Amino acid sequence: MRIAASFMHSAVTQPARRRWARLLLAAGLAASLGAANAADWPARPVKIVVPFAAGGTTDLIARLIATPMSQQLGQPVVVENRPGVGGLLGADAVAKAAPDGYTVLMANISYPLAALVAQGAKRLNFDPLGDLRSVSVVANVPLVITSTPSVPASNLNEFAALLKQNPSTHYAYGSTGPGSYIHVFGVWFQEQAGVRMTHVPFKGAAPLKSEMLAGRIHMGGDQLSSSLSDIRAGSLTALAVTSPQRSPSLPDTPTASELGFKGIDTEGWNGLLAPAKTPDDIVARIGDAVAKAVQQPAIRQRLAELGAEPSGSSPAQMSALLQGQFAQFGPMVSRLQLD
Repeated sequence: MRIAASFMHSAVTQPARRRWARLLLAAGLAASLGAANAADWPARPVKIVVPFAAGGTTDLIARLIATPMSQQLGQPVVVENRPGVGGLLGADAVAKAAPDGYTVLMANISYPLAALVAQGAKRLNFDPLGDLRSVSVVANVPLVITSTPSVPASNLNEFAALLKQNPSTHYAYGSTGPGSYIHVFGVWFQEQAGVRMTHVPFKGAAPLKSEMLAGRIHMGGDQLSSSLSDIRAGSLTALAVTSPQRSPSLPDTPTASELGFKGIDTEGWNGLLAPAKTPDDIVARIGDAVAKAVQQPAIRQRLAELGAEPSGSSPAQMSALLQGQFAQFGPMVSRLQLD
């Protein structure tokens, strides 16, 4: 019986062992190839997808760091604009791109808000936290609410009073797209102030600003870099910043909270995300290139001129920021029933 049992054990397990050996060999080869690919990365240009039109803050910062990142990585870093749906069109494309480090997304504060709005309307085709992974916050940029000089208001309180005094007058506010921070702010502001305005979405800050400068949009806004020069020139009026503190670039402009509009203040940011399965070592190399780029004196000076603060955060720090903003704005977006 022992001989028979031993024979049966040998007969059953030997082919199985051979199969396992082949599987382990294949896995080892795959791991070796993966390591080689990661070691050789990048072997071709890296693309930063900006999900807004050219000329806005996110586009400006992406183009600003592209050259120093190219110098760090030894390959060209190119910027591609894919505007639409409050930045979600470009985000969706990157979420579904190959996780090889050659396609990354330059997102901003509108990303969690637009994703929450689209989720609530059941029209989001990817998982905003599960299908993209954080790489690095490139820079922090305050958000500013602006109006045209033809609007007789110097701050957000005066603007609210103006709308209440003239309920029959048509006022329009513009945003950088459905679900963007300014879109959500506009709906929230109307609720808080008890006023009504018409929402006009654009594909980025640059076309929005053009319409404001032409006097066709009464209120708008974006990250400060897009409009700082126009505010200083008097072409736009800064009604409030929505950061927790006043901006050093606009020290006389109050925060929304100071004016009594509490609950929507947050940190504005621009940062890189990659497809979720991008290898850790490639993510680390991209993040290192960002950190070194934003520490260059010329880049720091230009960011300061744009009202931005260089960051170069770790993936974990950026992930915590994103998760915090999803948690902060989730209940608000759900209550406002945006679509």
